[in-house]
Amino acid sequence: MVVDDHPMWRDAVARDLGEAGFEVVATAGDGPQAVRRARAAAPDVLVLDLNLPGIPGVEVCRRLVGPGSGLRVLVLSASGEHADVLEAVKSGATGYLVKSASMEELQEAVRRTAVGDPVFTPGLAGLVLGEYRRLASDPAPAAGSGEPAAPRLTERETEVLRLVAKGLGYRQIAERLVISHRTVQNHVQNTLGKLQLHNRVELVRYAIQRGLDEE
Repeated sequence: MVVDDHPMWRDAVARDLGEAGFEVVATAGDGPQAVRRARAAAPDVLVLDLNLPGIPGVEVCRRLVGPGSGLRVLVLSASGEHADVLEAVKSGATGYLVKSASMEELQEAVRRTAVGDPVFTPGLAGLVLGEYRRLASDPAPAAGSGEPAAPRLTERETEVLRLVAKGLGYRQIAERLVISHRTVQNHVQNTLGKLQLHNRVELVRYAIQRGLDEE
């Protein structure tokens, strides 16, 4: 699904993705429309602009990405500002491309986003991982009166979590552990459920807080 408030740009991206073999199930031109149509069409990947009328793109992302959602969001924005990138990732986006990217880069980004790999315009991946580390240095707010015992993860779940904390995408993790993308995704979803976390950002923060990125 393609969401952008500029009709010519939106139609061109949808057309080019369709010609490349992707099934474009819906398009939208503003925030409220994007939320309604995404819930109805249930796309695998949402190519999302940030600057939308009605509801900004980051809020669209927050409303659509959460527990039980299989949706992946690839932000495609004119802005390469660090604050916009970090806000998009914190809202649940899997990747972030600037609109100067080529159509070939966009197509590859959509393919990688579909399997859960983080995809960023060159130079932005390091920024995002640095922010994960900064967040991890701040204590997470306590959910109750005392700190609960850490949930028990299987050895494989811990192994996958350690690689996620190091910034590896699902494809890289699958290759490293000689397992399928689907298996990696299942381990991540199971871990999110056990830890009562909502997205990859919170998962990486949890892992870095426990030093798993250094093991």
